[in-house]
Amino acid sequence: MPGRALIPLALCFGLLLAPGAQADGFRAAVAEPFMEMHTGPGRGYPVFHVLDRGEHFEILARRTDWFRIRGPRERVGWVSLTQMRLATTTDGQPLDLGEPGSTDYFDRRWESGVMLGDFSGGDIISLYGSYLLTRNLSVELTGNAITGRFSDAWMVNAHLVHQPFPEWRVSPFVSLGTGVIWIKPQARLAEAERRTDQVASVGLGLRMHLTRRFMLRAEYRSHLIFTDRNENEAVDEWKAGFAFFF
Repeated sequence: MPGRALIPLALCFGLLLAPGAQADGFRAAVAEPFMEMHTGPGRGYPVFHVLDRGEHFEILARRTDWFRIRGPRERVGWVSLTQMRLATTTDGQPLDLGEPGSTDYFDRRWESGVMLGDFSGGDIISLYGSYLLTRNLSVELTGNAITGRFSDAWMVNAHLVHQPFPEWRVSPFVSLGTGVIWIKPQARLAEAERRTDQVASVGLGLRMHLTRRFMLRAEYRSHLIFTDRNENEAVDEWKAGFAFFF
């Protein structure tokens, strides 16, 4: 089924969303009275060493909210993001951890996400990619897999998306697009034929910047499917999901 076929792709996308280790390779200093080093990247791992104020260490890698560091006497361990935010450079300047913020969100150029929802009573899973031409206007390409009671379908859409208030953390948008849908009736409907139809759509939705490079997105789209029988079909689509920008 199309929905099942896209599940591995969605899982791969989820792995892409999880920030991996990022080697930094620069030195920093403890600015607070102490800094705890854990044996692994999580509070469940025990503290095996404590760095004192003024001691220098080297940042080796990052995994989500944990940093792998090398301290004095070649001790290697993990430090939480909370404590790293209180560290400084070796000359006492604030430490730049390269965390994306609201400015990065406003100035983003690329956006990608995965969404789940309802397509006229069927299940739909969508993967999309978007390029921002300006802060207000973007072009978007979406691949959809749809599983219904009597038929399955694939749909590809191209949309022009307008975001009138890009500076808002929760920002509305409208879209206008076109595409193609391939409909495959299920085996028990032997008399039904496979179809390839053109689709036009309009939509509206909301984006919300969550944290770092992550966004929550929800939208409604109204599709008009142009059939060979001149009996156009109107279909409603509701879906929501997560996205990241870069």
